[in-house]
Amino acid sequence: MLRQEDSLLLIIDIQEKLVSALEKDIVVSSAKKVANVAKILKIPTIVTEQYPKGLGKTVTPLQEVLAEDVQYVEKTAFNALLEDGMLDKIKSFGRKQIIIFGIETHICVYQTASALIEEGFEVYVIKDACASRKKYEFKQGIEAMRDKGAKISCVEIALFEWLKTSKHPKFKEIQALIK
Repeated sequence: MLRQEDSLLLIIDIQEKLVSALEKDIVVSSAKKVANVAKILKIPTIVTEQYPKGLGKTVTPLQEVLAEDVQYVEKTAFNALLEDGMLDKIKSFGRKQIIIFGIETHICVYQTASALIEEGFEVYVIKDACASRKKYEFKQGIEAMRDKGAKISCVEIALFEWLKTSKHPKFKEIQALIK
C-alpha cells in the first residue's frame, strides 16, 4: 500500500503536442488530481519533459496545480533514468515508492518504470493518468509494466491509500477535488 511518507511522484511528459495527439484526453484531469493531492500532502514531485523545444512544455492546466518546489527535468532519453543525474535526484528524496504516470504509456512511462524496478523501487502506475495514441499500445504498455513487477493502480486508489482514513487532516480538502 502507498504511504505518504515513502512516496515520490514522477510525471512523465504530459506536454502540449503529446496531449493534442491523443484521441481522448482524460489524462490531464487525472494528472491534475494526483498532482494537486501530492502538493497538499507535500509529496515530492518530479516532472519530465521530452524534448520540450519540439513537443512543448507541460500543459498549462497541470502546471497550475503543481507545487512550487516541483523539479522539472528536460530529457531526450525515453527512460528518464538515462538522463544525467536523474537517478541521483530520485534517490536524494529517500523515498522507495515511485508513483508514475504520463505519456506515452508504452514508451517513456514503460521504460522509466522498468528501470526504476531494476533499481529496487516499488513502482505504482496510475493507469487512468497514462495514455498512448493507440489503445493497443496503451494496453501493451500497462501489461508489460505489470509483468515487470509494477503495481497497476488508479487515481482514487492512490489518493485514498495516501489518506488512510477520513480522519486525515486533509481529507475534506482532498475529497473536494475528486467530487
